Amino acid sequence: MKDVYLFSGFLGSGKTSMLTDVIRQLKEKNLKPAVIMNELGKLPFDSQAVEKDIPLKEMLEGCICCSGAEKTEAQIQSLLMDNEFDVLIIETTGAAHPVEALDAVYSPLFAEKLNVKGIVTVADSKLWLNRETLTPQVRSLFMEQIRHAHLLLANKTDLLTEAEQARVVYELQGYNPHAFILQTTNGRVPLRLLEDLKATAQVDKSDILKSPIAAMHLGSRLVEFKGIDFTQQQFEDWVRSLPNTIYRMKGYVPIEGVRNPMLFQYAYGMVQWLPEYVKMPAKLVIIGENVGDVNIIGIH
Repeated sequence: MKDVYLFSGFLGSGKTSMLTDVIRQLKEKNLKPAVIMNELGKLPFDSQAVEKDIPLKEMLEGCICCSGAEKTEAQIQSLLMDNEFDVLIIETTGAAHPVEALDAVYSPLFAEKLNVKGIVTVADSKLWLNRETLTPQVRSLFMEQIRHAHLLLANKTDLLTEAEQARVVYELQGYNPHAFILQTTNGRVPLRLLEDLKATAQVDKSDILKSPIAAMHLGSRLVEFKGIDFTQQQFEDWVRSLPNTIYRMKGYVPIEGVRNPMLFQYAYGMVQWLPEYVKMPAKLVIIGENVGDVNIIGIH
């Protein structure tokens, strides 16, 4: 399995500085990185920071989340097929919601090949102190990126007094008690902190996940169905029983009387079914908070 890191953070927070420094550290350990970089503009300015010998996929004029998820899946599939690498780094735009960005990483087709270590969010410490100056919508996104981080960099601390630095750490810890918080300048983070992350639940290849999994903050879970068919009604009844901390599900669900497992997608309460004309693996990826607590057996 290849380790995957998702770099999140608001516009101008220092993500690209962190990316170039992490790439340097990986190379020093003789690990080969690959990068997927998402930018909102037409020109790949940030990608110029990535050296020519590193496999790089760019997504311009769009978001890695939402409609871009299928493109991201194709980019990951292409990297897995055509390139040798040890670690995949996905840098999202500053306008990407971390849950949607995480959703884009997962496909039941290659979920077992990737080990998502976690979301690393870079937060501009000065902006945190001045967050009330942001519009409500922008402030909400800024806060969501911080709330869902597994590792949180309080960046640009050189611009703050000691008292302000202490206040930032105290407030961030209160807002996201799950994350390890590191005060940084220029987005510098020791590689060992990234390597110590373990964000996602492990894959269980039994008919259906039965063993308890330690509760995680924001994570994922891969369910594999073997010799089990459901009616759409049974499955949707189970979906409706889920807590609202389950944000996304996608995969292929075996339905009684239907030849191939159907493509199933769920996002924030909305369900979509699509027929598949090719027999796809009957697997489902669940993304949310504390996914280990979800009663999978209740599907029956």
